[in-house]
Parts: sequence; C-alpha cells; structure tokens
Amino acid sequence: MTAGTSQREAGGRAGMSHSQFGRIERGAIRQLTIDQLCRASAAVGLRLIARAVPDGDPALDAGQLALLSRLRGVLPANVAIQTEVPLPIPGDRRAWDAVVRLDELVAIEAEARLRDVQALDRKLALKQRDDSIDRLILLVADTKWNRGLLELHRDDLRARFPLDSRAVLSNLRAGRAPDSNGLLIL
Repeated sequence: MTAGTSQREAGGRAGMSHSQFGRIERGAIRQLTIDQLCRASAAVGLRLIARAVPDGDPALDAGQLALLSRLRGVLPANVAIQTEVPLPIPGDRRAWDAVVRLDELVAIEAEARLRDVQALDRKLALKQRDDSIDRLILLVADTKWNRGLLELHRDDLRARFPLDSRAVLSNLRAGRAPDSNGLLIL
C-alpha cells in the first residue's frame, strides 16, 4: 500500500504470483529464500539489507581473549575480572566484555581491531547510559592499524575517554579505578 501498488502488480514485478507475494507480506512462507525476499522488496521500492548477529551466549574472539589476558597481567593479583557481564535490563542481550571491581565498578570494552570508531563510540555511550557502571575503559590492542585509527579519531573520543593509557594503567596497577573514563592501549 505504501508503494501505491497492488499485490498483483508487485508480484508481477517480482516474477511471482500475487498470492505468493501476499504470503510473503504476511510472513506465511516457511522457507522463504533470500532471492524471493530481494525480488519482493525491490518490487515495492525497498532494498533488502541483511545482517548476521550472534545468537545464544556471545563468545569472545581470540583477539579479545588475548587482550583481556594482557589486562589481567597489569591488575593486582587480588582483583577479579568477570567477562561477558550482561547489562541489567531484562531481555537486553548487550554485555560488557569485562567488569572489574576496584574501589568502583569499571567496565571494559575490548577491541582487538578497531573498525568504525564513531559507531563504537555511539554503542558505548548507549551501554553506559543504560547501566549503572561507574567507569568505562576502552581497551585496544596495540597494533599499527589501531594506533593509526586512534590517531585520526582521538579528538573525537576524548569527550567520552579523557584519560590516556598512562593514567589508566597507573590506576589499574595500583588497584584503583581511574578518575574518569579512559583509553588503554595494551
């Protein structure tokens, strides 16, 4: 209806019958193919965009595991680190990569390879807004790629992560939470 066309016209454009098009609209086809969905979408002026997301328990990848292991190496031996800590919202599937309890709760978001720094910043802003976490550390693997990307975007990240690695590391080694959010390159 929004496209101003009938099921018969849309089905014809998609190369299918109007009844098949109607079943697609109603979600009544059990084994709909991506091809059918693409053609049906295009017939009414829509572009299908698909995205794969993790299902079930999110697993840390090898890069994150290595990064969190390096973090454990700078924390005092008596400081416990919890991984994959869900946000306290029923049904919300987001989780912090790690949380440490120092004099305050500190959430850790571990990034083995940075990609879209602006999207990461938005994601972290929403997670911090929706949780009662005291401090947030963006933990980034020390690679040439990541350093180059951080150099380009450090000013953009400074508002959310004012502390640099030296200050964050000094506090963590002493078993204290940093004074504010920070960026830690390990």
